[in-house]
Amino acid sequence: MPRSLFTLLRPASATALPWLALLLGGVLLTSGAQAATCSKLNAVGGGTSVSKSIQLDGPLVFPFGRTNFNTDFAVTRPYNSYRLNFKSTSTKAGPFPIQAYLKFSDGTNLQVVNETFDAQPGEFKQFGPVLPPANKLVSQVNMKVGSGYNANATGFSYTISVYGCR
Repeated sequence: MPRSLFTLLRPASATALPWLALLLGGVLLTSGAQAATCSKLNAVGGGTSVSKSIQLDGPLVFPFGRTNFNTDFAVTRPYNSYRLNFKSTSTKAGPFPIQAYLKFSDGTNLQVVNETFDAQPGEFKQFGPVLPPANKLVSQVNMKVGSGYNANATGFSYTISVYGCR
């Protein structure tokens, strides 16, 4: 006996409906976000994208030296949101500890990303859109890749960039 389309969908509809709504809502949000005009931000020191390798400079780094974990991107005008881009350029898979902050003109900051991304070679990930809080003027976006607490990430390479969107 052939089943109708309604009969086939009915048992799953109670559980599928929230997922379908989430999916459609996500598509609508994504399509609206894609309509935004986005511009690449300049990294402090030059360029719109920065390529680095995670490194610990030696046993005296933490008391006396500096690592290359942090990269700041200058914000020269107000944006409605930010998109933070990461791409592994390593030849093998590995953990990338990633943190990102919005820095404000009043000297405060807000952490907007804090995760370890287990990336495959060439894998890309975009964080955002990140919305700044109301009544705060963003002056820089900081991305920190690597950590003194995760030596397993040492030697992995990556490229990062940040877009401001209106």
